[in-house]
Formats: sequence, C-alpha cells, structure tokens
Amino acid sequence: MERIHIAVLGAGRMGCGIAQVFAAAGHPVSLYDTQPAALAAAPATIAAMSRALGQEERVGSLVFTGDLAAAVRPAGLVIEAAPENLALKRELFQRVEALAGEQALLATNTSAIAIGEISEGMAAAARLCGMHFWNPPHLVRLVEVVQADATADTTIQQAMSLLESIGMSPVHVRRDIPGFIGNRLQHALKREAIALVAAGVCDAATLDKVVKEGFGSRLGVIGPLEQSDLVGVDLTYAIHRYLNADLDNTPGAHPYLESLVKDGKLGMKTGEGFYTWTDERGREVKARMDEFLARQAREKLSGQSS
Repeated sequence: MERIHIAVLGAGRMGCGIAQVFAAAGHPVSLYDTQPAALAAAPATIAAMSRALGQEERVGSLVFTGDLAAAVRPAGLVIEAAPENLALKRELFQRVEALAGEQALLATNTSAIAIGEISEGMAAAARLCGMHFWNPPHLVRLVEVVQADATADTTIQQAMSLLESIGMSPVHVRRDIPGFIGNRLQHALKREAIALVAAGVCDAATLDKVVKEGFGSRLGVIGPLEQSDLVGVDLTYAIHRYLNADLDNTPGAHPYLESLVKDGKLGMKTGEGFYTWTDERGREVKARMDEFLARQAREKLSGQSS
C-alpha cells in the first residue's frame, strides 16, 4: 500500500504507540498535542518503544507539533487519541473535519464510547470509524475497527487494509456498542472478579493467580468459543444452566469498587487499591508486562520477515 501521511492527535502513551507503529512501517507521521510537555517527552518515548522491538533504524519521518492544522491538512488518516471525554472528542472532530482533506479517513481510538455518539452532528460521519488500539499499541497487534450506523463500508475496508499493511491484526466490529468486543469481555471478567473478592471467596492475589496460571495461560492460543467447541457445546450448556444464575449481576459498579474509590484507594498511583503498592513493585509489574509483550512482538516480527 502507498505511503500516506498519518496524523495522531494526542501524545500520551497510546498516541506515541500508534505513531510508532505507523512510522516503523514507513508512513510519515505528525503527532499533535496541546501540551508542550507531552510533545517534549514524546520523542524519547517513541525511541524507547522502537528499541524494545529492534526497530530504531525503521522509524521514518516523525513531526511533533502543537499546530492542529499543520498535522491534519496533509493527512490521509487522522487518528484521535485524546482522553476519554465525549465533549472533548466531539469538539476535536468538529475542528478536524473542517481542516482535513475530503478523502481523509477519520478514526477515534476510544476504548468504550459508542462511535455514533462521537460523530453526532458531523458532516463527515461516513468517514469516521472506531480504531481501538490496545495498550501498548506497539506491542499488541489487535485493533478493533468499529462501524457506526453512519460509517461507510468503504471507510471500514480502507481502515482494515491499511492496518493489515502495517502488520496489525484488525477485526471488524459490526455493531456500534459501548465497549465494543474486548472491553465488554474484559470488564465482564472484572465484574465477577471484584464480586468474588468482595464476598470473601478469595483475596486479590489468589484471584489473579487463578487467572494467570489457570485458564489465562491458554487464552493466547485458544479462545473461549474454540475451547467450548473443543470440550463440547453440550458441556458449556450444562454448566451455564447450573452456574449462570449464581454469577454476579450487580447493575452499575460493584459497591466494593465504589468504596475503594471513595476511600482514595485508586491503585498503583495512590499506593493502595486491591493491592498495596510501592514504587519498586509498580516498576517491576510494568517491566514484567512490557518485557513479555515485547518478546512476543519480536517473535511475530521475526516470523513476518523470515
């Protein structure tokens, strides 16, 4: 596929990762942010991402700018990676559609907000799709491409083709629902996990060990529906008939989760959440995750080039 200019709006960890992925594939990239500090930190962040994958020499043209028009006007694809704030995203896309070329694809990296809510009132709604990269984008290949009611089929086709051409693994989310596919599955698991800890069935460490060393260890090679077919759909049916009525169905957030937030126990950033955190433990967990994902990503890149 021909090289096109990519504009990424937002220079946080997600925006930097998205910029790295496209730049490493040879596309010229403009990374925009309103915060000078974020732009100043972005080159070092992207360089570290590239080193983790052995791609220092592959990262092409990158421009860091606080000028939205300069970033958007030459772009064939504009990807918004701003904070999860509906009003902010709407305002940003109203400005973008006035600046972008008439053929430019528009995408939002929202992880949960329905695409139709973001594109409401846009003249260019047919050119807007969800393009949900997973964190960190340079290490996780999956991208959920979400089609809203107003999104043109050609927009989805072009987005999927472009992502495939840079080595990502796009999936087509055919209905525009909050949370899409991945986050609905992830938070269904979290809801039951929180309920189990709140009910005193186990502590957080035991819960996480069951996931990591039990069914989680096979999820990278066999999905839940493959596994259901493997053991027999009749077995899944029998278990659901017995178990599903006993699963947590708390409407809204679980009271235990609400109490943690009210008490200021917000996790790693406050030193306590489901666990007690030190700076050293936080660094160790982040490094463990990044090193594991980087190793997987390097193996996949090596397989693609061989």
